[in-house]
Amino acid sequence: MSDDRKPVMDQAEDDAYFPSPYSLTQYVTAKTDFDGADYPNKYTGGKWKILMIGTQERYLKMADGKFFSTGNHPVEMLLPMYHLDAAGFDIDVATLTGEPVKFEMWAFPKEDEAVKSIHAKYKEKLRNPIDLSRLWGKGFDKQTPYLAVFIPGGHGVLNGVPFSQTVGEVLRWAHKNGRFFITLCHGPASMLAADIGKPPGEKYIYEGYSIDVFPDSLDEGANIDIGYIPGKMDWLVGKSLKKLGVTPINSNITGECHRDRLLLTGDSPLASNNLGKLAANTLLEEVAKLG
Repeated sequence: MSDDRKPVMDQAEDDAYFPSPYSLTQYVTAKTDFDGADYPNKYTGGKWKILMIGTQERYLKMADGKFFSTGNHPVEMLLPMYHLDAAGFDIDVATLTGEPVKFEMWAFPKEDEAVKSIHAKYKEKLRNPIDLSRLWGKGFDKQTPYLAVFIPGGHGVLNGVPFSQTVGEVLRWAHKNGRFFITLCHGPASMLAADIGKPPGEKYIYEGYSIDVFPDSLDEGANIDIGYIPGKMDWLVGKSLKKLGVTPINSNITGECHRDRLLLTGDSPLASNNLGKLAANTLLEEVAKLG
């Protein structure tokens, strides 16, 4: 393996690694495919909001004990946020315990004005998010004003979020009350949480659903070969979801998005702009029905 395909050591943590220089040339661009966010029917009602759940964890432990220095992928979070914000929806930012959202800043598109502007607008909320456990503890019901839950990807979402009973409770509340769930890339790992702490005998809410998700084949192969991740992963998203009756429908990453009932998914960072549009237009159609 040439040196530029070797993961780069993170100076802040023992045995932790950033993606290799070569892998970043394959996955990271200075600009996204953002092509505008014009919503003439922009929501102005002021009631409905979005709950975005970010990751507060930086280091993902690999199968051999090494750490991947990760977080939320900035494009996967910020481009959908841009569209939702442009469509008139305020976004509440939460993490599991209120710790700051962690970003894969090496993936930040430094010349993309849309991504930079929405990051600046929400920077304070991202640095000082709501404690999801406390928020849930206040009580969610039919009147709770979250029209959708949004969980972006980045390998960091594999820390904590898929194993959080609170996330599971929020997703089951959304499902029961006709609210949307928006997620992409590794974000669908959060769907595993809906199986945690569910009432005895209750069916897993996403059984029989189809999704776009980051392919396991890339995390098992190319991502290791090019040094994007520092080794084999401890578990795989698609494989874990299949065990619960969820069907990944994509085998590659092309920017594909998919809607199955109230679930909106995308396959990778390439889907961020497409998913943002799909989510914004879907939610605007919904508020038009709700009045």
